[in-house]
Amino acid sequence: MLFPVDPWIRGFGLAPAAPVRLLCFPHAGGTAGYYRPMAAALAPGVDILAVQYPGRQERFGERPVGSVGELADRVADAVRPLLHQPLSLFGHSMGAAVAYEVALRLQARGHRLRTFFASGQSTPSARRDRGVHALPDDRLAAELERLGATDPAILADPELLDVLLPAIRADYRAIETYRRSDEPVLDCPVVALTGTADPYVRVAEAAAWSRLTRHDFAFHELPGGHFFLDTERDRVCGILRGHLARSPTADRAGRR
Repeated sequence: MLFPVDPWIRGFGLAPAAPVRLLCFPHAGGTAGYYRPMAAALAPGVDILAVQYPGRQERFGERPVGSVGELADRVADAVRPLLHQPLSLFGHSMGAAVAYEVALRLQARGHRLRTFFASGQSTPSARRDRGVHALPDDRLAAELERLGATDPAILADPELLDVLLPAIRADYRAIETYRRSDEPVLDCPVVALTGTADPYVRVAEAAAWSRLTRHDFAFHELPGGHFFLDTERDRVCGILRGHLARSPTADRAGRR
């Protein structure tokens, strides 16, 4: 069961007393519920919250947002009540871009994150427009099937797919039109993860997150494609657990 923390944020209620809090950002077409298995695996030591983008599930009646910047503006406002304790951000695919923009907004307001995790995404200056958001519905559905980004049961149900495609298309528009000529540096440790067989993100592109931090950087290559989070969940959770345990030390060392 998901618990509303804010219209934009959901909790899983599995580790409310945990000393470590991690806010997760879904991929294009994803939902907050995607992170439930991770929340269960990391409890009770880590309390996972997840962003719920508009246009899906209980937010179905809301207008989907087709801009990474607008998504980040809204989430950055929503997380204010969470900043009374240390917070880390984890984003996968499109979620990594949104999380980075949220991190910049929080940093500009004087809030220091413990750790930023970028998963399955190249750095903000990379070109990433493959034209998926402009495909006809049938070709967009075929691309989702090829990528493994959507439940096959949804793809097999034309009526349900018609309902969900506007939000999915908006997500792809957001990430495919996102690009920064500048890449502001984060004032926290950065950890990048990538799948060695990811068809969209080259290993070197994922490793380039190293230039976006003033603090420690770690890079993890895992077997699998774009959704290595599913196939290598235990290893991913082990990586997160290890870095989150070290975050307080890294944070203290980096204070100016």
